[in-house]
Amino acid sequence: MKKILANVLRFLIFLGIGLGILGLLYYSQQKAYREECALQGIPADQCSLLDKVISDFATANYWWIGLVLVLFTVSNVSRSFKWMMLIRPLGHRVRFINAFGAILIGYFANLGLPRLGEVVRAGTLARYERIGAEKVMGTIVVDRVIDVISILLITGLAVLLEYRTMIDFFAENTGIEEKTGGLGNLLLILAAAGALFIGLVWLFRERLRKTGIYQKIRSITLGFVEGLRTIGKLDKPWLFVLHSVNIWFMYFCMTYVCTLAFAPTQNLTLIAALMIFTFGAWGIVVPSPGGMGTYHYLVQTALSMYGISGEDGFSFANIAFFSINLGCNVLLGILALLLLPRINQHYEPLPPDSENQVALSG
Repeated sequence: MKKILANVLRFLIFLGIGLGILGLLYYSQQKAYREECALQGIPADQCSLLDKVISDFATANYWWIGLVLVLFTVSNVSRSFKWMMLIRPLGHRVRFINAFGAILIGYFANLGLPRLGEVVRAGTLARYERIGAEKVMGTIVVDRVIDVISILLITGLAVLLEYRTMIDFFAENTGIEEKTGGLGNLLLILAAAGALFIGLVWLFRERLRKTGIYQKIRSITLGFVEGLRTIGKLDKPWLFVLHSVNIWFMYFCMTYVCTLAFAPTQNLTLIAALMIFTFGAWGIVVPSPGGMGTYHYLVQTALSMYGISGEDGFSFANIAFFSINLGCNVLLGILALLLLPRINQHYEPLPPDSENQVALSG
């Protein structure tokens, strides 16, 4: 009972944070939108941001939105094959449809409570394939390790390609260069702070080793390294890497296709779409249901770098967010929930391959 109450409370907290951010964004953009309307002589009662968002949804090109669903499906085909490759060294050959369906159900569960999807995904596959849930969860951890590496690499690429655009934008909007005496001084301050932190850690390393937080960080780091080593045990590691690249390429294509579906963003370049995608990806990483609020804020910030107004940025973020979540996560997740029990009604998983299990343990 306590666990259920804790989960409900956690859900309400995350939902409240997401809705709070979304509400603040709407309030600020509604205010800016009315100021713009006043300059154009449009009465305030005819200037509603909500009406604009609804109108923008109605005028969006749904052929492009439909393609988002196709790209999302392709990404999860690759994620399913990648997951099956991780499970194979455990001695189990799982069906593609079960891996694919479990992933979709996991995405659906994440809309209810952030990070719940990984547990539901593991439990779903363990149920239909009769594998220990803890073993399946281990493969999901490895999968997430690869995702972390991927998003860091993509972020690095986006910053490298649009470094000047980002610096100019933040300098103009925050006055960061004036506050720190220029970017060079800022980097020196950060480097000095980093060196001081490392020095303190090294100086007090013996004491830190006895603390719980050190053990936790050490455990996470070792798990991260062990996850990377697992890739080397796969039959075709190059194929695993190919699927990993395809997953994130499809995610990027989903963002770019969404820009084509909305008139104010349809002329943005591929590099601009990469920056929007990167900001949006970090917005989803933040623990709110599906990235609600945080996704909107960061995507709108990225769009403003390319001259897209706040209200248009807000509309685009909603079109992309709800198209992906309703069209992909909800629709496909519900279909998987309904179909998997019927598909597995008479299914008997193959017995574990003892040879692979012995090889793995060795």
